[in-house]
Amino acid sequence: MHERILIVDDEAAVRRALTTILENEGYDVTVADDAFKALAVFDELPPALTITDLTMPGMNGFDLLLRIRQRDPHAAVIVMTARSDVDPAVEAMRAGALDYLVKPLDVGRLLGTVEKALQVFELRRLSEPPPRVSGSCCERIIGDSAEMQQVFRSIEQVAPSRATVLVTGESGTGKEVVAMAIHRGSPRAMRPFVALNCAALSESLLESELFGHERGSFTGADKRRRGRIEQADGGTLFLDEIGEISPGLQVKLLRVLQERAFERVGGNETVRVDVRIVAATNRNLRELVAVGRFREDLLYRLDVVGLHLPPLRDRRADIPALALHFLKQYAAANGSAAIRFSDDALDLLSTCSWPGNVRQLENAIEHAVVFAPGDCIEASHLPPDLRGASIDERLPAVPGANMLELERYAILKTMEAVGGSTRKTADLLGLSIRKVQYRLRQYGAEPAGKSA
Repeated sequence: MHERILIVDDEAAVRRALTTILENEGYDVTVADDAFKALAVFDELPPALTITDLTMPGMNGFDLLLRIRQRDPHAAVIVMTARSDVDPAVEAMRAGALDYLVKPLDVGRLLGTVEKALQVFELRRLSEPPPRVSGSCCERIIGDSAEMQQVFRSIEQVAPSRATVLVTGESGTGKEVVAMAIHRGSPRAMRPFVALNCAALSESLLESELFGHERGSFTGADKRRRGRIEQADGGTLFLDEIGEISPGLQVKLLRVLQERAFERVGGNETVRVDVRIVAATNRNLRELVAVGRFREDLLYRLDVVGLHLPPLRDRRADIPALALHFLKQYAAANGSAAIRFSDDALDLLSTCSWPGNVRQLENAIEHAVVFAPGDCIEASHLPPDLRGASIDERLPAVPGANMLELERYAILKTMEAVGGSTRKTADLLGLSIRKVQYRLRQYGAEPAGKSA
């Protein structure tokens, strides 16, 4: 058995007891001590079964059940309640729970209920028709530009296949979002989507995360652990920053791609999996191959289908829609009244070069929401580096930059050359003083009372 079970209970003793019982039966157990953490776990890697206590501080188990069912109407959930109070458990079953357990728990009843719930979950999964691939798999990606429309067409073409995909693009362009869209549009959509950032871990930790380990394989390995590849069996494994993995791990990953098989760290049992791999990198892997840092045969296995994401500066038409999306998201999260951008703010957002791409734009909007006192985001609410405090001194790329970027560069560099005089700047550039002053207010770089 490799089914993954999520245990949710605010009592540590209950979590420990359930973990011991279920792991001894071969289940893969994850625990959470409150409902909010449980939802985060559920969103990252949905379990085959959730077992939750009904009485918990904060969000109770009944509300957790409802939120899980909103995310997945077919999710398998068992609730736990005290012996003297089964009415809430019955109500939970009416709301979609498969069964309930009474505390203190009877081990035989627990294991029987778990087995039955997992059988129901599997029957539901098998009875689901494979999802149809359409534009809906891209509905969570924002982009009306011609560049993103081409990306959407590529996703829709590749999603229903079994092909391995290599997503390339600068940091912050949304490579994981694209990987999730490929998963949603595939026949594997009802199975796990598992993500791992290969650059975030040391070589030994990354090996354990990928392949899992056997009990006693190293200090602290007190039980067998399934790795991300095994967790993604039947689904999709997203490997971000694939260019950072060591030569030794490249060999092992190549075998997974070729044979769909591997051994856990410290073990000799061959584990076979059916997993689709979507990899991503902001590096040029062919250059890494040329200098001997990446295996050429692995590159060809990964790059069966290549999909490149354009940087935000190359799809500026998408900036207003992205900014509004993040505004709604962070205004709701922070209880802010902000619902719109001023023209100055939109102009400023449109002129930025965005070296951090969509991730940087998102952070800028969250910053603005925090500092905006009313319902409108002004240019002054955006981060200082966007308003000229850390203006890029490089000449904007031509071609590549738009007229607003070129104008900003010309005004600011001319102002610097003439000692901050708006009049001289206007004369040299053939602009009105009023326009120069207006632009400087947008940039947050207006000189203190100097116009002569």
